[in-house]
Amino acid sequence: MKPSGSMAMQPWMTAPATQEVLAALTAKGAVVRFVGGCVRDALLQRDIRDIDLATNEPPEGVLALLKQAGIQTVSTGIAHGTVTAIVHHQPFEITTLRQDIEPDGRHAKVAYIDDWQADAARRDFTMNAVFCDPDGTLYDPFDGVADLFAGRVCFVGDPKTRIEEDVLRLLRFFRFYAEYGSSPPDEDAITACRELAQLLPRLSGERVRAELLRLLGSSACAETVRLMHGEGVLVHILPEATDAAFDALAALVALEASDAISVATAPVATAPVAVDAAAAQPIRRLAILLPGGSEMVGEIAARLKLSNAEKRRLMMLVTSPIGVGGFEDARGVRRALYGFGPGRVTDSVLLYWARLGSAPSEAAIAPCRIALLEAAAWQEKKFPIGGKDLLALGFAAGPEIGDVLERVEGWWLEGDFTASRAECLEKAVAFLEGA
Repeated sequence: MKPSGSMAMQPWMTAPATQEVLAALTAKGAVVRFVGGCVRDALLQRDIRDIDLATNEPPEGVLALLKQAGIQTVSTGIAHGTVTAIVHHQPFEITTLRQDIEPDGRHAKVAYIDDWQADAARRDFTMNAVFCDPDGTLYDPFDGVADLFAGRVCFVGDPKTRIEEDVLRLLRFFRFYAEYGSSPPDEDAITACRELAQLLPRLSGERVRAELLRLLGSSACAETVRLMHGEGVLVHILPEATDAAFDALAALVALEASDAISVATAPVATAPVAVDAAAAQPIRRLAILLPGGSEMVGEIAARLKLSNAEKRRLMMLVTSPIGVGGFEDARGVRRALYGFGPGRVTDSVLLYWARLGSAPSEAAIAPCRIALLEAAAWQEKKFPIGGKDLLALGFAAGPEIGDVLERVEGWWLEGDFTASRAECLEKAVAFLEGA
């Protein structure tokens, strides 16, 4: 394979952890190159998430070389030629050059080879088939760099063949289109995705979940989801999504990026319990695509293999959103924040606002603005008394204690949390003696 250009050296390429892995792998003459996302994103000057490496060294040799260098390894992907090295708590995925021998639409049986061109030919997209030497020399056998800068997400070779080898590539096309593509999408790729969409039910829920949530984390997810719907793809993984929800999703994405609410959706140093909106986006965006109904959410969570935390979050957002009718003033918002927390209040307000339509009145969105600002500034409140306090005053244990505490807490809430501990105790005594 001939060089096709060069890339400026990146800090992650010369970092001590990277150099330690490279030194270990090349100790006996193996060739090692960066590949995939780290090369793609470095060329676009984006942040690097993961560092993937390709080598002509067989997996057993990779393990031996890393062990000899005292580097920790995880071999969970070794059946497909991948070893993960851990250096200074940073993972490096190292995959041996390979060729698919028996593809089955999910996990192909592979053979290890010493042919960089053949390895590139089995990859999914041209932008993912670009290799980079440790010195920055690039190898681009399928013009992936040109496609990358043009916003073209193109399969390597025949799109239908690539998808039939691994059906997940169909979803990956749309996810990559959301992250890297520009209109219009590649015609051959779209045609193949449309014709092979019926194969999607073959995929495991875990694989679909991973791609769908990553797609929903993209700033272009609304346009891409609408495209998937129009091409008959979305119905195979999320048939519950409705036409009306696509406009709401677009509005939600715009709101999340809006300067008007940035203060509410950014981490707040003075309010450590405030929602981290960046982490919340995919589930929140999934919620706005769905109609109500707990049974429906349960079916989706099971089908997509959502985690328990993701299922609970989705269930709350879809089946029991917080109404904003009581948010006309800051006091009402603070009561909701006390009961539900800033994360859930922020989620519910954004979903409500996004569903108001393309041109809501200022009167309609005023409560939303109040709620988001209050959520950003919220600091956790703790009811200052408990049952032990009343028992210490000599009152007998019994159901009256709980009833009185509930009444006092309601009074404390009505007073906007201003009553002191002493005042709450005095109120409790008055309620008890009057009972």
